[in-house]
Amino acid sequence: MAPAADREGYWGPTTSTLDWCEENYSVTWYIAEFLVGMGSWCFHMTLKYEMQLLDELPMIYSCCIFVYCMFECFKIKNSVNYHLLFTLVLFSLIVTTVYLKVKEPIFHQVMYGMLVFTLVLRSIYIVTWVYPWLRGLGYTSLGIFLLGFFLWNIDNIFCDSLRDFRKKVPPIIGITTQFHAWWHILTGLGSYLHILFSLYTRTLYLRYRPKVKFLFGIWPVILFEPLRKH
Repeated sequence: MAPAADREGYWGPTTSTLDWCEENYSVTWYIAEFLVGMGSWCFHMTLKYEMQLLDELPMIYSCCIFVYCMFECFKIKNSVNYHLLFTLVLFSLIVTTVYLKVKEPIFHQVMYGMLVFTLVLRSIYIVTWVYPWLRGLGYTSLGIFLLGFFLWNIDNIFCDSLRDFRKKVPPIIGITTQFHAWWHILTGLGSYLHILFSLYTRTLYLRYRPKVKFLFGIWPVILFEPLRKH
């Protein structure tokens, strides 16, 4: 994480419990962390505590939705697992309440990590025991996400060295060392691929005959063929 001595900009003093390695207000007076701000706009633009919550708590909520979908992918249509639903809603409420009280980023990171770990275990189960031919998609999404996590930690641990390096090289090269921005890009892509993995698993179970296609030969999407008759 960045030192506390960064410059002050349009939004005033930083009130968030986190401040990352990108130099604050280096590009414009209106956006604290310009590159990273593309991923979580309100928080990284202002570095205000309220906007930090707007960034971090939805990570918990959306991941709970992923968990529900992955554990319900082999159920009949229109079924609702009220026990799992209640558990995940209760988990979200507890995390939200505790985080508002303790204001400790490590707590949020651990809770989010638990949800991601649950998704990883469920995905490994599916590609190992149910649909082994989905290993490529499943492990690609996991690998891209972990690469983003690795770069994010490099950004945290070697922040001072990275800042010194960016001062010595042309801006076009310095931009490539904004590893927190890469975290947003790679985890976003990894999450998208995991959504495709979840969709493929669910629709395959429902006999919709899904297929992965690439738009313009680059961007993967799921297409469906006619429903198989029983």
